Amino acid sequence: MRRRHRGDSGQAFPIYITVVAGLLFLALAYLAVGQAGVNRSGAQTAADAAALAAAQDKRDQLAGLWAEDLKDPAEWKDIFLGNSPVADSCWRAGELAEENDARLDGCRPVSPLRFEAEVTTDKSVGDSVVPGTESVHSTASAVAEIEPLCTFPGEDAKGDPLPELTCDGKIWKLDPDDRAGLPQPEDLFDVHLAER
Repeated sequence: MRRRHRGDSGQAFPIYITVVAGLLFLALAYLAVGQAGVNRSGAQTAADAAALAAAQDKRDQLAGLWAEDLKDPAEWKDIFLGNSPVADSCWRAGELAEENDARLDGCRPVSPLRFEAEVTTDKSVGDSVVPGTESVHSTASAVAEIEPLCTFPGEDAKGDPLPELTCDGKIWKLDPDDRAGLPQPEDLFDVHLAER
């Protein structure tokens, strides 16, 4: 019969503890990466919402101008190109960023029909095994674009009777006395996220 050497017994236990501690550390590190990913995703959602909100506000203002200048088709081109003066729309971007637990760091029109918004999340990544993450806040930016959907006769078109407006394949016969029957902002313009 063989005899066990007492000096060899129990050597696997410290190795087991070391392996378990290493795996636990890796799991916590992956959790920290996951937390950062969720925080970053929240920042991107807030930036997207902010840019879209600014673009939608300008779209609504342009549609309002179009309805006001309905009898003057010579003005339509500037309205559909976004060149007509309207109030600043970035206030709306700030509201949407706030609703998505972020603050608006910047908002600006990058062209008459495009807005860029930059945000920082209110919540930090949080405590984790990675030092310094408790004070790190995610940032993101997004660009939204207003796309005119309508075509119409040129600037020389007369206002009486009004020319037909074709928007996304639908023909509108315009009647200034029937405001309820006029195209809505979403009929005149599409708003969507765009590449930077």
